[in-house]
Amino acid sequence: MTDRIEALLAPIELGSLRLRNALVMAPLTRCRADADGTPTRLMVEHYVQRAPAGLIITEATHVAASSCAFERSPGLFSAAHVAGWKRVTDAVHAAGGTIVVQLWHCGAVGASSLLGGRAPLSPSGVNDALELLQVFGELADGRYGRLEATPSREMSTDEIEQVIEAYGRAARLARAAGFDGVEVHAANGYLPHQFMSPTLNRRTDVWGGTVERRLHFLEEVLRVVSSAVGSSRVGVRLSPFARYNDVRDPAPADTTLALARLIEPLKLAWAHLADTNAWGGTPDLELMVNLFRAHYSGRLVGNGGLSPEHAEQLIRRGALDAVAFGRAFVANPDLVRRVHEGVALAEADPRTLYGGGAEGYTDYPCASAQERRRAA
Repeated sequence: MTDRIEALLAPIELGSLRLRNALVMAPLTRCRADADGTPTRLMVEHYVQRAPAGLIITEATHVAASSCAFERSPGLFSAAHVAGWKRVTDAVHAAGGTIVVQLWHCGAVGASSLLGGRAPLSPSGVNDALELLQVFGELADGRYGRLEATPSREMSTDEIEQVIEAYGRAARLARAAGFDGVEVHAANGYLPHQFMSPTLNRRTDVWGGTVERRLHFLEEVLRVVSSAVGSSRVGVRLSPFARYNDVRDPAPADTTLALARLIEPLKLAWAHLADTNAWGGTPDLELMVNLFRAHYSGRLVGNGGLSPEHAEQLIRRGALDAVAFGRAFVANPDLVRRVHEGVALAEADPRTLYGGGAEGYTDYPCASAQERRRAA
């Protein structure tokens, strides 16, 4: 272990999970599942390559057929999905890894062409900025690219309850698929985040209005998921300051404080703060951490363009307990070893991030012996 990086490589506990290091693999949407959302054998290879991570959080995984922003992203609501994911978890565990599934509902972010002709669901059917929604799929020429989002419709009370139950069912299926836990995706402008925003959530029933009522959807999701797998195996990903997918929260600091107050008594294994704006050059992680820590005493994972050196500093001073790396794990299946030995990190090829096959997915090489000798 180097003098420079120690805290990041030390063992850590997140709830019931015992991790061998604090390097978390962030959820990485890569769109290599079968057309019906079943994980493929290529995905098994991808995850096994990265099993040395302290914790693998899978790519965002749909809890229901009413969700799809990225074609060929995986699901967890059928027997085929469970069988496909079981191949992944068995292989990761055999390699000594720990893996949880990130549960996802895209809500308004979608296109009817990806949803069997159905309109995407949303809290209030707000559709005034469709051009800002990030929807991707296979194009007519065979390439994977941006699709036009289609208008959403307001969810009925029954549909809200059904989606909440879909999260609970997906959590129960996660246990059957062999996952060590689950993370609820409540970031990046997807359905739970849409409920948080007074711009997108204009409901006047128990699901809208005050910030506490706008968080009620997420609270119910976390409760039903915790009931299925135990709160000590549940995390939640949040990005209250994110502008991705046009969430338009006019008071993200107030939302952050309310989220911390909501999550504190739930005794989750971790909260995962994603600084989506960092990629646009306006990082918010330090602000989010300071706000969140005012009301939250549990384990905190941070994400958003951090280098291993910066991650080490944040863990050493107690701002974070672990750090999730995304693009670094895309291009460096041996990221943990590279950090341990001080080997320079490879860069991801943006052309192969979404869709396709092995290229840019399972063919990134580990550091050569020459690179490792040079670092030493």
